[in-house]
Amino acid sequence: MTPERKIPERRSRKARRTRDTLAQAAFELVLDRGLRNVTVEEIAEAADVDRRTFSRYFTSKEAAALDSLRGDGDRINAALRARPAPEPPLLAYRRAVLDWLADPGAEPWHRRPRIFDLLVVAEEEPTLYAVFHHIRVDAQEDSVAIVADRLGVDPRQDIRPAVTVAAGAGALLAAQAAWVRGGRPDALPALVAEAFDALSADLLGEPRPAPERHLDAQEQHQGITSTTNTTRTTRTTGKAEETEATS
Repeated sequence: MTPERKIPERRSRKARRTRDTLAQAAFELVLDRGLRNVTVEEIAEAADVDRRTFSRYFTSKEAAALDSLRGDGDRINAALRARPAPEPPLLAYRRAVLDWLADPGAEPWHRRPRIFDLLVVAEEEPTLYAVFHHIRVDAQEDSVAIVADRLGVDPRQDIRPAVTVAAGAGALLAAQAAWVRGGRPDALPALVAEAFDALSADLLGEPRPAPERHLDAQEQHQGITSTTNTTRTTRTTGKAEETEATS
């Protein structure tokens, strides 16, 4: 390797370390003190850099705090590319997400310290949630390109790749929201599987009848009493009408 090539690589590694340090500082400060109680200057100071350096890497404190989530979309898309070609696109997307969740080396959300807490805060803070939305959209654009390549179509002309990714990403988002609101950090894989199950063809078919409800003894007694009272009322009304007609 020539000395000229080593210099850009060294700079690249240094830049990556600086970015990671800023992101980690923002992550910890936001969780420890709350988004509204943290400034960009404080994040830069915690990372031992100046304000100008922060601005070279991030546009906002929200972007810095959520930077650790950006790589998750890349990991899911890498798993999607690796799925066998014959798999239907939505099934491939589902299995790619589940592969990511099952891979300890990929550090999925439920295995990574404090990610659960970060997503709880993102649900409560509109500006943080907006940045999280943009991160998801960027990942989904790559997913659409991957699905289009699997199908051998142009995503600008064929809507199926976008529909596939929208459905799969929607299931993941629904599972993530249920995970955050449910308060059980270990429940994410089961919720993701449940959300994708909800995308089965059963949802597109005729609605099932409501399950038959079995009454308990008290309800049965109340039902009998109500029926008896109704019958008595009907009989009384009938007699009254008959008497009135005779008069």
